[in-house]
Amino acid sequence: MKIIDLSATIYHNMEVYPGDPQVRINIVHTYQTHEWELRELSMGTHTGTHVDAFSHMHVGGQTIDKIPLEKFCGKAWVANPQEIFPKQCGLVFREEANIDLLEKIIAAQPPFVAGVITADLERELLRQEIITYTDLVNLDLLPVDQSFLFYGFPLKIKDGDGSPVRVVAILE
Repeated sequence: MKIIDLSATIYHNMEVYPGDPQVRINIVHTYQTHEWELRELSMGTHTGTHVDAFSHMHVGGQTIDKIPLEKFCGKAWVANPQEIFPKQCGLVFREEANIDLLEKIIAAQPPFVAGVITADLERELLRQEIITYTDLVNLDLLPVDQSFLFYGFPLKIKDGDGSPVRVVAILE
């Protein structure tokens, strides 16, 4: 078994989408002052590698805490836009996927779509209740023409529109 970390590292003052909250990580307690370390985090729900709830771009859409956990994991495949997509399998795009692929993606019925996707495609996938993951790293390490297990669980944020995630691919 091999585990590939697909998550970007979150750090103080990292680059964020224009207009999103800046990332602030402050040390609150140290070993010297309290005999343990503790950090305070301040960031947006779409910081770094993250998952989007249906409510992110659609009024009345399901929030992150209400989406069944089964939707955040499963068999996945690196999707080549020129090839047929496997049915009911998560799709991971290494290269930019745009709105032109919407019907093809919907026909494949994936539980989630991850990787490099445009905002207009993301909006329509969320409208179709297909979960989206963005800002992943190490996509070049994923196998081609071979399925793998994908896990990207969100924090359980009440009424959340999304969440930072630790995404991993597990290869057998």
